[in-house]
Amino acid sequence: MSGSILYCGDTDLNGAASYLAGMLTTWNFNFQYIPSNQRISIADLEKPRSLLILSDYPAANFAPECQEAALKLIQQGCGLLMIGGWESYHGFGGDWNGTPLAAALPVEIAAQDDRMNFDQSAWLVPATEHPAISGLPWLTRPPAIGGMNHVTPKPDSKVVLEAHTFKATYAGTSNSADSSNSGWSFTPDQKYPALVTGQYGKGRTASFLSDVAPHWVGGFVDWGLPRVTGQAAQSQGIEVGHDYASFWKQLLTWTGQVGT
Repeated sequence: MSGSILYCGDTDLNGAASYLAGMLTTWNFNFQYIPSNQRISIADLEKPRSLLILSDYPAANFAPECQEAALKLIQQGCGLLMIGGWESYHGFGGDWNGTPLAAALPVEIAAQDDRMNFDQSAWLVPATEHPAISGLPWLTRPPAIGGMNHVTPKPDSKVVLEAHTFKATYAGTSNSADSSNSGWSFTPDQKYPALVTGQYGKGRTASFLSDVAPHWVGGFVDWGLPRVTGQAAQSQGIEVGHDYASFWKQLLTWTGQVGT
């Protein structure tokens, strides 16, 4: 990498941040972590950076002058990835709509609560070919998520993954399901952008609209065998699915332009 990753949010290393931080440590990616309740400083943005990750990190902790400094980094080639959550996009306390950094993201952020919860799960499926999702069994074994932020892709962006919902119903007459599964039906319902990519200056940008850690991540966190373990310094250990980990490594590698 040309610089380290600046990873901000997901509460702290004893909580949700342990997932991505654990994988970054396993991959030997150099990163600096800032918890959700800590403000970013200009000094944090004066170091060489390959990628800025914002995940459940409120805009209130990223002052406008710091956002302008981050925009300059992105224009010069630093990647930008925002991951979904209650304090991402608009969410419930994220409030990223109308901010300087919102201009660099490949999606338009709503001016009101954009959180969506799926009581029957949504399935992640590819909308196009892309290096961030290549080689993974999206169509033969699609992973399920439990929620996401709802956004609108910008005209010059690319929708890479979609979240498809289905209405699952049982047409049998008894109080218990038929063991032959013949009474079940799965009807396609809605689809929403789940991964959108773009460009801002020389920097690549990406918006993943679901979460990296429970609860919205759903069964996606366990996608694929064998199991992958990891533990960042001063953090708890994690255990995740191989395909889930591969997706994140490919997405971060592409967005941060690793090896290019």
